[in-house]
Parts: sequence; C-alpha cells; structure tokens
Amino acid sequence: MLFIFGISQGRKLLDYTKTVICGQCGGYGRYQVFMTYSYFSIFFIPIIKWNRHYYVQMSCCNTVYELNSEKGKQISRRESADISEQDLTLVQSGHRAEEWNYKKCSSCGYETSENFEYCPKCGQHF
Repeated sequence: MLFIFGISQGRKLLDYTKTVICGQCGGYGRYQVFMTYSYFSIFFIPIIKWNRHYYVQMSCCNTVYELNSEKGKQISRRESADISEQDLTLVQSGHRAEEWNYKKCSSCGYETSENFEYCPKCGQHF
C-alpha cells in the first residue's frame, strides 16, 4: 500500500472589511485579514492544522501587521469583531505614498518622483 503524505504551509484570506486611514503612509485603505498555518496532509487532503497566525495587510501600502490571536479567531469564526490599533503589531513596513510614483531609468539608473515620460539624464523612455 502506498501513502502520500506531507507537511506544508498554507494561507487563507479571511472575510473582513474595514476602511481606515493608514498610520504608515497616511493613505486611505482597508484592512485585508489573512491567516497562515502549517498542516499535515494525506493524499493532498489537509488533515491537521496548527501554528495559526493572523495578519492584517493594508491595501494602500502593503504594510503588514500581526493581529491579536483572539481577534483573529473571532474573524475566522465569522463573528463580529472590530480591529483597533492596539490589536496590531507592525511586522513589515510597506511603501510610503511618495514611493508609489517613483521611477528609475533602466538605462542610466537615474531616479525621480516626477512624472517624466523620458529620462532627463540620458533621454531614454521610462
């Protein structure tokens, strides 16, 4: 008899929507809540899940926060939960608002945040 089993990592997007002003970039964005976990599978079917962590990613600048596990469990059970700043711990800072329009010339390496179509240094198209 042949068994196919393994241990792997998973990620699940949770159903939660809240629009906020981002503390990192100052932009208007919304929370995107997801859960990461490890799981054991047999014949590619997940059997046991463990090591669950809940995260919030900002839609405006992709900053990632770790969410309080109790709030994360409430959201995963589809219970009513409100995320406040006290429930979040910064994991990875995203792009600042001024970096979104940042351009770098592939020819000479000139960097600018201006809305040029051509590089002012070498004349190549951005």
